[in-house]
Amino acid sequence: MFDAFIDGLFLVLQWKAFSLMLVGMSLGFCVGLLPGIGGAATLALMLPFVFKMSPAEAFAFLLGMHSVAATTGDITSVLFGVPGEAISAATVVDGYPMAKRGEAGRALGAALMSSLMGALIGAVALALAIPIVRPLVLTFGSPELFMLSLIGISCITSLSGSSTRAQIKGFAMGLLGLLVSTVGQDRQSGSQRFDMGLMYLWDGLDFVPVLVGIFAIPEIIDLAVRGTSIAGDRPPENLSRGVLEGVKDTFRHFWLVFRCSVIGVFVGILPGAGGGVAQWMAYAHAVQSAKNSKEREGFGKGDVRGVLGPGAANNSKEGGELIPTVAFGVPGSGAMAILLSGFLIMGIMPGPDMLTKHLTITFSMVWTLAIANVITVLLCLLVLDQLAKLTYVRGSLIIPFILLLVFVGSYTANGQIADLIVTLIFGLLSYVMVLFGWPRPPFVLGFVLGKVIETYLFISMNRYGFAWLAHPIVMLLTAVLVAVIAYPYVQQRRQRLARGASA
Repeated sequence: MFDAFIDGLFLVLQWKAFSLMLVGMSLGFCVGLLPGIGGAATLALMLPFVFKMSPAEAFAFLLGMHSVAATTGDITSVLFGVPGEAISAATVVDGYPMAKRGEAGRALGAALMSSLMGALIGAVALALAIPIVRPLVLTFGSPELFMLSLIGISCITSLSGSSTRAQIKGFAMGLLGLLVSTVGQDRQSGSQRFDMGLMYLWDGLDFVPVLVGIFAIPEIIDLAVRGTSIAGDRPPENLSRGVLEGVKDTFRHFWLVFRCSVIGVFVGILPGAGGGVAQWMAYAHAVQSAKNSKEREGFGKGDVRGVLGPGAANNSKEGGELIPTVAFGVPGSGAMAILLSGFLIMGIMPGPDMLTKHLTITFSMVWTLAIANVITVLLCLLVLDQLAKLTYVRGSLIIPFILLLVFVGSYTANGQIADLIVTLIFGLLSYVMVLFGWPRPPFVLGFVLGKVIETYLFISMNRYGFAWLAHPIVMLLTAVLVAVIAYPYVQQRRQRLARGASA
């Protein structure tokens, strides 16, 4: 295995494979900056170009492109409040408020360095886990995945604030998100729900137009009303120092970054869970790790830990998703399903052969994930000073550019004008939510997880009836679910007792 590990490195460093990886990284960089196009769509577009390549060259090209798109998606999320990828939405919650506060350099430095740490941890997990992951993947069926999704929903308690009033609002928005996710065809009967006679709604609402509208439109309106730059009238920060401070933040909170990376790997291993689940679970964990309610209140207003957690999980899940794809031919996400087509084009069958005959190719993927992210982050750190200056450009000049990003991103989701209308509707809804102090993250969490929960519940009930409730892992996950919901209340009670004792 050690020989294959070293040979995999040499495969990636061959001039042709390395050159193709750089080409893929350039494409991934552009795709990551443009909201809505997504890494999966780009992989599908680039797949015809790999027919004449060797397996090492093809995977260096495709994985280099895909891994970089996940990293650079955070840049537009921080600078403009527009998610570069649908799975980068959690980064907006604290990254954009930092940019508005004049700390864009620090937020970008933290996002990129935590992404690099997450990618490296994901690559290590891929290298170590392939021989031993089979029991884990085979143990998790639809009931276990349903319970895991419920744990994700329970994170609403962490995303809503510490007061009872705020948490009631959070649960209300989470339930609204779940309701919106039911638009379209029913998973069980095939009947249409809430389609209002529109064929566009038969497949439900797409993530990209909804998420871009929720996060981008209110910020554009706010920027137009203020009439200033994104960072307001604050004097420009020392950008180099800000970027360095963000890099230092990654290592100050290294154990948080590590834990969120592990969350990303674990969620990535479970087929169908998706990067959005990983990011929001990591963000909720970052909130829960705050020492007291005062610290928790800072999240959503520009706490750097709210950037570090999602950034790490966003990239570590790439290594996690590759594990079931390579080991069993079970794609961990839509992008991995497209990559699986690349395996078949190359004449390689995922499964035991990847651990025996093609072990060198498997390890070349590990090296590609690591090298592509190291190069991307180093290059980005060199130009972050210039990128961060965009937050000091006058609003009247930057708003047309942000609107272009918003509408291009929304339109490319399905190529329909209706996508733009959906973006505007949810943008106005989000603006009303901001005006009246209703939290947006619980709505997004409910919307993202709604379809997943419904699908796994339907499969579980059809296959097992109510017997799945007695599965050992389901019972263990139920205990975790109760603990996640109860933790904020237990923490508040301890703080009240501590205050009473000190008084």
